[in-house]
Order: sequence, then C-alpha cells, then structure tokens
Amino acid sequence: MRALPLALMLCLAAPAWADAGHEHGAEPAAGNTNGPARQPDGSVFLPKPAQRQLGLRTLVVQPAELPRAIELAGRVVMDPNAGGKVQPMSAGRIEAGPSGLPVVGQRVRKGQVLAHVVAATAAIERSSQAAQIAELRAARTLAEKRLARLRDLSDTVPRKEIEAVESELASLSARIAALSAAVGAREALVAPVSGVIAAAYAVAGQVVDARELVYEVVDPAQLNVEALAFDAALAADVASASLLVGEARVPLRFVGAARALREQALPMLFRAQGEALAALALGQPVKVFVQSRSTVTGMAVPAAALMRNPANQDIVWVKTAPERLEPRVVATVALDGARVAVVSGLQPGDRVATQGAALVNQIR
Repeated sequence: MRALPLALMLCLAAPAWADAGHEHGAEPAAGNTNGPARQPDGSVFLPKPAQRQLGLRTLVVQPAELPRAIELAGRVVMDPNAGGKVQPMSAGRIEAGPSGLPVVGQRVRKGQVLAHVVAATAAIERSSQAAQIAELRAARTLAEKRLARLRDLSDTVPRKEIEAVESELASLSARIAALSAAVGAREALVAPVSGVIAAAYAVAGQVVDARELVYEVVDPAQLNVEALAFDAALAADVASASLLVGEARVPLRFVGAARALREQALPMLFRAQGEALAALALGQPVKVFVQSRSTVTGMAVPAAALMRNPANQDIVWVKTAPERLEPRVVATVALDGARVAVVSGLQPGDRVATQGAALVNQIR
C-alpha cells in the first residue's frame, strides 16, 4: 500500500511530453520594430534606408492660381490636308502597281501608283463596243477613199469639201481610239498625299466596286483630335489644350468647334503635331485636357501622387516627420493630365510624396 502513493508522486514529478503531431512549436519571434510598418492611427513608419530603397521623393506644395481644366473624351481623326482615301471610280479587278501592292505601314509619296483597277464589263457590253469599233473603222475606210478622190480632183472640187472630209476622218479616228481604250481600260490608283499606309484592303485579283475604300494614307506627324464637349460655352473659353501619349505631353492647338450638336454634345477639333504622335492610330480614343481662361486656387501635385484608401477616397501621403508619413484625404481638379490641383486637404508647406507613393500605400 505504501508503494502506490510513491508511484503517484514520481508520475507527477516527471515532465509531460506531447504526442506526435501535437507540438505547438517555438514561441513567435519578436517583430522587427525598425522596419516599415503601418501605425494604429493609419500613418506609416518608414525608416531612412527603406525610403532610399523605395525611391521616395517629396514636393513642398504652395497655393497658386491655376487654370481650370476640363477632361474631354476624344478620338484621333485624319487631317484632311495630311491624309486621304484611295477609291476607284468604277468597278473592276485589282492589279498590282509597278512596285507591287503596298502594305500597312509602308511609306508612300504623293502621286505614287499604288495599284491598277481593270474595268469590269459584261460580255454584252464588250460585244457592243466591238461592233461600234467595227462600224467606225468601216466608216473611216470610206472617208479615207473619199478624201483621196477629192484630193485628186482638187483643181475642180471646192476646198471646203476636202476640209469637211478631213475633219470627218479625224473625228472617226478619235472615236475609234476612245472606244478601243475603254475596252480593258485600267484605272491607276495613286496616293493622294505623302505619308504612311494606315489601312489596306487590296488583294491581287480582288474585285472592287466603284467608290469602295482600297487604301488610307495618313501623315503620322500631322493628326487631328476630335473631342466632345457637353458644355457649349467651353468653345469660347479655351486657353490651351493637351493630351498624354505615354509619358509625353503633346500640346494641341484649338482649331474650332462645330455649330451642330452630335449626340447632344458639341464636337471640338484640335490639331496636333510632333514625333510623339507616331504612337497614335486613327480612331484611337484619347483624353483631351482643355485649360480654360478661368482659374482655381489650389496646389499643383503630380497625378502619380494620388492614391486610394480603403474607403475609395483620394489621398496623398504627407511627410510629417523624417521617418513618418500620414495619409490626407484631398479634393482635386484636373490640370493637364500629368498634374492635378489639390483644392482641399493640404496646408501650404506640406511635403507630399510624389514618387514611391504607390509603394508607401501598400505598407501594412
């Protein structure tokens, strides 16, 4: 009986081991308090080494009178003085030109023969033309014989009769030449302007109808942009305009506005020139930023500085301390596509993160 309490005491004193598969692992390691971290108040702690790795750059903002801008939806259209369409005047079959059929992207010069269209005529039309040519040739033969006889009798025949037969003979020859040229005639399709083939719809042997579009030629360095404005008063308040092509800002020159609405909007035409336009294509949708003569008080910041918070609000990151950034909810107005004007949410002298803001916004 004394052995039983002693065995119980030994069991209680021995260490307890978990079964296989039930280990709880080591204690979690302490977090790195020196790394980037989101603070409970929503701000971000960002050490100097991390700022250099993220390429963080800031900009001190100051209020200014900035031109009010309106963003319009537009599309690239052809400049009628620097582009054109190639269409046949009559139906026929496509044949290659002297240098073959041009392809999309090929540069052509004004007046260059792009292709030929062999006129398509029905069998009954060809036979009718052949019959007319035969009749005219017979009439010309008779006129030539009559003229020869009159010339032999030139001493007794009035000069006006000889001239009348000569005129008739010339007319018959011209009519025969015209009808002969009409049989199997070829129409040359030439480039209306110098530029690049923007669209090609021609294949060797293809049968096309009259006025069917075969080629489009455009000068990629001269294009127009058509935008739709739902406020007709904007046409009288345009100071400048621009659009973005990749990272390049292309200035636009306002040409004018239409005097008829299209889809309840007023079409406005802008002219663009520059090497950056080579990246645009006809019909491509673009955003046009029109700056009006009226101004708005705000602070200009790059559009890349704008981020979204979990509530889907526009925010910017403001550097309040050497290693601390705070999010600020802001209200903005577009300027020129590359910049926006912050009209509320910032104070003069704030340092706004302009580069690396997207990476700061991802820190959790």
